[in-house]
Formats: sequence, C-alpha cells, structure tokens
Amino acid sequence: MIFQQTKSSPEAIRNNFDQQVERFSDIETGQTTAIDSPLCMELVARSAALLNPNAKRVMDLGCGGGNYAVKVTSLLPDVDCTLIDLSGNMLAKAVERVAANISGKITAIQGDYREIPLEENAYDVITAGTTLHHLREDQEWESVFTKVFKALKPGGTFWINDIVIGETDEINLMMLGGWLSILKKQVSPEEVDMYMERYESEDTPRTLSYQLGLMKQVGFSETIVLHKHFNFAAFGARKLK
Repeated sequence: MIFQQTKSSPEAIRNNFDQQVERFSDIETGQTTAIDSPLCMELVARSAALLNPNAKRVMDLGCGGGNYAVKVTSLLPDVDCTLIDLSGNMLAKAVERVAANISGKITAIQGDYREIPLEENAYDVITAGTTLHHLREDQEWESVFTKVFKALKPGGTFWINDIVIGETDEINLMMLGGWLSILKKQVSPEEVDMYMERYESEDTPRTLSYQLGLMKQVGFSETIVLHKHFNFAAFGARKLK
C-alpha cells in the first residue's frame, strides 16, 4: 500500500476515537481489527509481571479504553498507574476500569504523548498498545522511544503491540493481504473498506526491525519479540542501566 502524503491531524484522530470507546474497551476481544489482540495483551501482561514482579509504577501510552492497563494491573495490582490518551472519552473509561484493579493512585493525562514530558527514572513498566503507528517522521519515533527509555527505572520494561509493515514492498503486500483475509471473515465489505481508508489516512507504521533497532539505539539493553502474525507484532525491551 502507498500511504497518503497528507495524514489525518491529531485532532481528527482524537475526534474519531472519541466516538469508539466501547469498541476499544473489551478485554475479551481487544482491538477487534488487530490480529491476535487478546493473545498479545496476555503475552504483554504476563511478560511485564514476569520481568517486573515488584513493579510500583506503570504507564499506558495511548491507553484508549484501558485494555493494556487493565490486563497489566490485573497481574500487578499494587501499583500506581499513569494513563495518557488524546481522547477524553477514552481516558475516562480507562480510569474507571483500572480503578477496579489497583490499590494505588491513578494519574490521567489527556494529550499527545509526543508533547507531554514524562518524569525520568520513574516507571517500572510502560505499555503502548496499537498507538505508535500514528507517529510520523523518524524524529517523532526517536523522540518518543528516547522519552520512554528515560522514563523507565533501571530494570524497567517497554512493551508494544502494534501494526508493522514488511521489510520489502512485496512482503508488505503479502502481510497486508493476510490481514485483509482475516478482516473479511469478521466484518462486512463496507467495514473492510472503512478500516482500510483509516489505515491509509491515519497510520504510518514502521517495520519490526526498525523498532527493535531503535530500541537499541536509544539505550535499551535487551529486545524481546513475543509474537508476530502477518502485519501485527508484540514485542518489548528492557532497560538494564
């Protein structure tokens, strides 16, 4: 797929997500258009709990309705949780759901995580579920990954589940075709067209290898691939110092 040169603005994306709270707030289905979403949420949450069993502070970037925060805090309930999202409607839902899980405090921040300063050396776990594909130029990717690295404590982990593109045009088309074949079994042809239009107008995903390399570039000591199926992947990194 050739992406549009002009992408939707953050404001347009926020307006879109303001209307879709319930779709992004089902822990059983996850994000229904994302391949293996429930499995990836489970893998991320269990990996976070395994590598950071004594976590005290967690953060969910682009939290949406809170699925990743809910899943992680179901295994790590004795934490403070910071939630960040563009959509106020999504954020309110996430706060409500996470509050049922944790004994600590919730900090909710409405805004664009590209612009929001993060406290450094403060968090044990940071998650980003199907959100980073909204980043645009290399500078934005590098800035956000650097910000996350600095926000983590030594030993902290960063977990991503997101759409990724293929390494070549041919592989990318094959992976996109695999995604479409799954979508067509789940939703109507009209909905497939709508999701593809949003993919083209809103999303600028990168390859898995680009993101793993960027993690190492900004300072992460270890990278971890949990799962990949067609053009979706779950993976992470650990900051050892």
